[in-house]
Amino acid sequence: MAQKKSFFSRLAWALLGSAAFCILATLLPVLVLRWVNPPYTAFMAESQIAAWSKGDRSYAARHQWAELDHISANLPLAVVASEDQKFPEHWGFDVEAIEKAYELNRHSHRVHGASTISQQVAKNLFLWSGRSYVRKALEAYFTLLIEACWPKRRILEVYLNIAEFGGGIYGAEAAAQRYFHTTAAKLSRGDAAVLAAVLPNPLLLSAAAPSAYVQSRRDWILGQMQALGGAEMLDEIDAYPGRRR
Repeated sequence: MAQKKSFFSRLAWALLGSAAFCILATLLPVLVLRWVNPPYTAFMAESQIAAWSKGDRSYAARHQWAELDHISANLPLAVVASEDQKFPEHWGFDVEAIEKAYELNRHSHRVHGASTISQQVAKNLFLWSGRSYVRKALEAYFTLLIEACWPKRRILEVYLNIAEFGGGIYGAEAAAQRYFHTTAAKLSRGDAAVLAAVLPNPLLLSAAAPSAYVQSRRDWILGQMQALGGAEMLDEIDAYPGRRR
């Protein structure tokens, strides 16, 4: 009996130690990336490997970091208007959007997502593409870590620098130069709305030659940007209760 207790005691300590190691191993990079700009992401690496596996050795991600203060306020406003209007106030998850997507998916062959900007940052930085339960659980875990450790402005800054705006085009600066021959700091409201319009599927939707659908989304986003109160919204993004850190 004593030997059995000893075995289960060692097993319990081993499991606790493993859990503590996993938490520490995931928490540390999240903490570091609060202040250190990520030079690369898991999603970029996956795209690079996929291109190479198809024999495309010419593929190279275009990416140039731009501080949030060096990105036109039009773009973060357009992205929030398009992707996640509750971004300033939620803690990583939009429960109402999740419930709505669940109901739509029950009666549709087309999959509807409800990922917030925070969830997309977690997925793009640390995980792989796909819809498995394991990946979604890890996405939720990293989302909670990011929301707990980063201020909202940092989450938005990272998202604007790692989001894909076209095949191999990552971040606001690369997108501004590629599609509008300007810098991220000089993006107009219309340019920003076009970039936000292609985010749901940047490999099919084009910012270079906007389809009628992209133009329609652009016009809708412009209206939402105005409804959100314009660039002043960004000045208040960390002012919601409990958001200051």
